[in-house]
Amino acid sequence: MLRKKKKPLSEYSSWELVGYRFRKNKLAMLGVFMFMFILLVTLFAPLFVPYEKVIEQNVVDKLQGPSSKYIFGTDELGRDLFARVLYGGRVSLLCGLAIIGIAFVFGAIIGGIAGFVGGKVDTILMRIVDALMAVPSALLAMAIITALGNGVWKLVIALSIAQVSRFARTVRSSVLTLRNMEYIEAAKCYGSSSFRTIIKHILPNGIGPIVVAATLTLGAVILSISSMGYLGLGVASPTPEWGTIISENKVNIRYYPYLGIIPGLCIMLTVMAVNFIGDGLRDAFDPKSKN
Repeated sequence: MLRKKKKPLSEYSSWELVGYRFRKNKLAMLGVFMFMFILLVTLFAPLFVPYEKVIEQNVVDKLQGPSSKYIFGTDELGRDLFARVLYGGRVSLLCGLAIIGIAFVFGAIIGGIAGFVGGKVDTILMRIVDALMAVPSALLAMAIITALGNGVWKLVIALSIAQVSRFARTVRSSVLTLRNMEYIEAAKCYGSSSFRTIIKHILPNGIGPIVVAATLTLGAVILSISSMGYLGLGVASPTPEWGTIISENKVNIRYYPYLGIIPGLCIMLTVMAVNFIGDGLRDAFDPKSKN
């Protein structure tokens, strides 16, 4: 059987070349496998352990170290740490993805309109974005959570608002670079509306920096979710979340270090995997990157 001849790089489309560069990056591929493994394990947590184990208290078995009966051990209330870590990952990862999605949509709208329309509209929108960026995102999120109260969706809203300005700036920069290109002028001549031009022509061609920013921001958002949980401003106990789990057990971590090490490792590996992917995408979208 004849083997299909490999297509030379000179015949690759721009997106095929991005994919080729990304696949050649070993750390990026390692990050993909790590992140997909963590995501799938947490999403399919009910296949491994029922949710009842998350809140079931067994004081007789409290503070048991990792064993065949309790893979990750138990906390001071006798709850299965393995179950809490698995279901806690669902909150951290899904909330992180939701925050990035919401911030990206609103940031793309604001940045796209500001960059494409320009003039007074650009000035007004960018001054609002500057006001948001003047406050550190963590402090802004803490202030919003304090006003709204604890809860998963309130945490998502707070962190989404804190991240909108970053995406707005990134999208505006891409739009300013592309809006005077020949194909944009041609689209205007054919009667394409501003909204259609942005959605159909500008965003697809300037998506590279936006995707990289979204991926790298996801790691920071996951850390922020865990930090808020540790400070008691995010997901409230007994709902499991990696930062909340560490906060619940901070009194006992000195004598039972597995209570902090295990959820801490989950946070570290997830953020590291996301950063590997982000660095790989940044190199893949860089036209000066070596083939």
